[in-house]
Amino acid sequence: MNFTRRRILAASGASALAIPASRAFAQKAEFTYKYANNLPVSHPMNIRAKEMADAIRAETQGRVDIQLYPNNQLGSDTDMLSQLRSGGIEFFTLSGLILSTLVPSASISGIGFAFNDYASVWKAMDGELGAFIRGQIAKANLVVMDKIWDNGFRQITSSSKPIATPEDMKGLKIRVPVSPLWTSMFKALDASPASINFAEVYSALQTRIVDGQENPLAIIATAKLYEVQKYCSLSNHMWDGFWFLANKRSWDKLPQDLQAIVAKNINAAGMKERADVAELNANLQKELAAKGLAFNQPDPTAFRAQLRKAGFYSEWKSKYGDEAWALLERGAGKLA
Repeated sequence: MNFTRRRILAASGASALAIPASRAFAQKAEFTYKYANNLPVSHPMNIRAKEMADAIRAETQGRVDIQLYPNNQLGSDTDMLSQLRSGGIEFFTLSGLILSTLVPSASISGIGFAFNDYASVWKAMDGELGAFIRGQIAKANLVVMDKIWDNGFRQITSSSKPIATPEDMKGLKIRVPVSPLWTSMFKALDASPASINFAEVYSALQTRIVDGQENPLAIIATAKLYEVQKYCSLSNHMWDGFWFLANKRSWDKLPQDLQAIVAKNINAAGMKERADVAELNANLQKELAAKGLAFNQPDPTAFRAQLRKAGFYSEWKSKYGDEAWALLERGAGKLA
């Protein structure tokens, strides 16, 4: 699947309502479950999730019907996490950085400037670090799938100036997700972070409540943030992924054979989405530059040194604990 500009534009014209599913089976499904997320319908996550839901419906002979609700239709991230825990929705994909409000160790994969490339990310997240985090999520009474979906490396955009050195961050009003790790990192870089839910990011940039934000290129494109930003610094300052979560009571109602089918298809879709995001990001710099974004590529070494000097790494090592930090450094290299 080629995630080019044409693909994004075609998908972005889709219905703002729940993504419709094909109805090849006449009988009513035994299990009709809602899957919600915060991303635009045109994002690879929702395109692959639609395929996933169709495959699950076919393989279970119509017994399991997963209905998609993209683009914050069912509320903010914090709203949807509450709904997932109460059973109002059955499935939800959430960044580990935001899940950390419930499962503190879930944000460790997003430590600033930890991972240099995807090879080190997948080594950690498909290996010991990912297994450790999934164990902590399970303790919070949620079911989590084996394969984390990709949100990509995050980049900094601004309406006022390019970010080339840590000094350029000083006083920058930047939107960050509602997560302590982000706030802590940008404060350590002397910026002025403001926690704002994703659904409100475009308007916050448009009205200059904040001057900048940070997200992967795929989200900058699909959410059209280039319309309200001038500069994009390819900082790769954090890697971010989405854990595919399920309400435990709803999951336990599925017979084991159906659980196996659902989990297999979710994990397979997640692997395809990883490839899609990598391909999309490879194409997007040129396309976003054509839309007016000016790109630069800062050296991460100075930013890492600033975080070390500000005590960021030592502070978070003490919060996560020696075991989790050792697993992070086994995949990412020495930080603190």
